[in-house]
Order: sequence, then C-alpha cells, then structure tokens
Amino acid sequence: MKKFTLLMAAAFICQFGFAQEDSSVVKSEKRDTIRIGNILIIKKGGKSGDGNEKDVEVKMGRRQPKKNSRVVTNWFVLDLGFANYVDKTDYLAGVNNGFQGYLVNRPGTPEFGKGDFKLRTGKSINVNIWFVMQKLALEKKGFVNLKYGVGLELNNYRYKTSLTYKESGLRPYGGALSANPFIYEDSIAFSKNKLAADYLTVPLMLNFTSNPSNNKKGISLSAGVSAGYLYSQRNKQKSDANGKERNKGEYDLERFKLSYVAELGLGPVRLYGSYSPKSMYEHDLDMRPFTLGFRLSNW
Repeated sequence: MKKFTLLMAAAFICQFGFAQEDSSVVKSEKRDTIRIGNILIIKKGGKSGDGNEKDVEVKMGRRQPKKNSRVVTNWFVLDLGFANYVDKTDYLAGVNNGFQGYLVNRPGTPEFGKGDFKLRTGKSINVNIWFVMQKLALEKKGFVNLKYGVGLELNNYRYKTSLTYKESGLRPYGGALSANPFIYEDSIAFSKNKLAADYLTVPLMLNFTSNPSNNKKGISLSAGVSAGYLYSQRNKQKSDANGKERNKGEYDLERFKLSYVAELGLGPVRLYGSYSPKSMYEHDLDMRPFTLGFRLSNW
C-alpha cells in the first residue's frame, strides 16, 4: 500500500510540469487505471503474500493530437476534356478600325471573320492537373463542403485555318516592322496548327453531396469560381514546307483569367466544366473560353 501511495504522490507532483491537464479514472474488480496527463497508472488486482497490494505499473507516453476529420485531401486529380470558346468579336467594327494592326489580312482573301478562328472540336483538348484538392465540411455530417485546390490548366486550341501568331517582327505581305504581336493568314497549308495557353489555377467551390459516407454512391454538385495566371502561350505548327515549328511568345493574351466552374458527380462518374465571361485576348478579339470533360477523382 505504501508503494501505491508514494507513486500516486509522485505522479501528482509531475503533473505540474505538463501544459495540459487531463485525468480520467477507470475502475473494475481486478484493476484500477488512472490517467494523469501523459502518465498512465495501472494498479493490478489481488494481494501478495504479506497482505500488501501487488506492484503498480506506470506508463508514460505522448498523447496523439486529434485529426481534423472535417478536412479531406485528394492528391493529383486529373481532368480530361475539350477546350473551345464563344466568339463574340464584332468583326465589322474591327475591320473598319483595322483591328489596330493586330490582324493582318492576306491580299486577295476575304476580311477576317468568325470562320477564320474556327476550331477542330475533337482535337481541341483541355487537360487539368490538380496537384492537391481539399474538401472542408461546413457542418458535422459533411453534406455541405467547401472545395478548393491548386493545379495547372492546359488548353490546346486546334485551328482549321492557317493562322500564324508572331510576337513581333516584319509584317507579311509588304508590311512594316512591328514591335507588337500580330496574327496573319499564312499561305502555307498546315496539317497541324494550334494555340496552347497554360494557366496556374486556383478553384474555389461550394460542394453539396447526398452521401458523405460513400463517395462512390449518390449525387454531388459543386459550383464556384477559379482564378488563373497565364504562364505559357505557344503557336505549334506542322507542314510539309517547314516541318514542325514551335513558337513561344507573347501573343496579346490576357494574363489573368477568371472563370465560373462546376462539377457534377453521379456515383463514380464525375463531369466538370468552366466558362470565362471575359475574352482571353487583351485587344480586338472577344473569345470567351470554356471547357467540358471528365474528372478522375476519389470524390
């Protein structure tokens, strides 16, 4: 009994050295268990031959912090879909104003119009690589969540026509030297001609789900906005005359992009989409990009 009393006194003295105070006592017929902070004291049942109680076992350990179960993380989410845009350019006004020299018309061809910027729909691809996505439950059961992440948004616009982008230089067809970017109708027939625009993007959405306990069942819906920063723009071409060409430069594309984004989950199948209400170009052209495709994600 003296051993138990001394150990209890020592344990109470040690407790003052810990920042947190947490004690609990669990008693049963055979043993008593007392936790004081990080100290666990177990008094085994029964008595020894001299009538005293048996030895007391003392265990010390670091208490593990509780995890925040309301936050769920998903690493490396992949989107595969199509990229396109809604062309709202006023070509008549642009032609009358000369498009401020941004579009250079080839002699003997009609003035620029919507047909010059038509895309090959099946070959205009959007690929998004989300390094991380998190879902924060806004209420205990997880029916309503805040969903956010960060990743790369890669868009490839594949043209049907022979548009060529130049950052600066001598304008074709007898034009003057220009320090500004321009687009012109090339006389070369390209078997492959595309504009690539890549963004570092951060989405923020409000998520609703009908089955928080099982991500593979039920229906989920997310809607919100995303902010993207353009870090790369390229004009890639392929022709019999020049072979493969990859021209990287500044082509008067808007540096920042704000989009409306949405996601629909039907069991294990997830669809995504985005639409930007503002043109992807700084001047003259009014092209409002959108995407649509499948999302490969755990939730």
